[in-house]
Amino acid sequence: MKTFLRLGFVAVALILFFNAFAVTETKAQGILGDILKRMEVNHNTLVSLRADVKMVKYDSLLKESDTTEGKSIYLPLKGRDALVRIDWTKPAQETLAVAEGQYVLFRPRLNQAIIGNAKNAKGSGKANSALSFMNMSKGQLKANYNIKYLGQENVSGGIPTWHLELTPKTAQNYKSAELWVDSDGMPIQAKVVEKNNDTITILLSKLEKNKTINTNDFVVKLPKNVKRING
Repeated sequence: MKTFLRLGFVAVALILFFNAFAVTETKAQGILGDILKRMEVNHNTLVSLRADVKMVKYDSLLKESDTTEGKSIYLPLKGRDALVRIDWTKPAQETLAVAEGQYVLFRPRLNQAIIGNAKNAKGSGKANSALSFMNMSKGQLKANYNIKYLGQENVSGGIPTWHLELTPKTAQNYKSAELWVDSDGMPIQAKVVEKNNDTITILLSKLEKNKTINTNDFVVKLPKNVKRING
């Protein structure tokens, strides 16, 4: 389950990238208002995404970082939860797919697959509140977060972005979240800050928007002899 929660943070971040600020109107003024409008346009025109993904998990006590790299695909569906898949390649091969309310976590090196209900999994561990991003409506997001513009900043690769901070209006299991948004209104980096100051930062790169992605791409093909574990 800990492994699922670690991977689940990435799925959360992807959903946050695409849905967090799909606002139809905002009282924000100046540059923040412009950023949110660009994000709305990006959200409304994004029908699929392929991207490389890099996750850095920082332990504030040990002052150590753990980096994981792989590829992700995302497919929104009208009236249904979006489909998300992450295929990790470094340091080990692992696959997480979330579709139709179910998650599958496949670990080839262990010949093991953990399968369970995505909603039930979200109730576990430190990631509890952060994982709630996955099913929050647009109205809930607007109602539950204060948004602050922190300035312009280049992310890895020298890409210029606008840096935003999201602070929950009510007590959660994490302190805050941050987004880095490019000129097209696409969030390309996100960070979740936990109460103990541990952080998880996710960076998307080599984005391919609106290319054909089939729902079958989110089906994890498991070996016949794989050990299946109920999550």
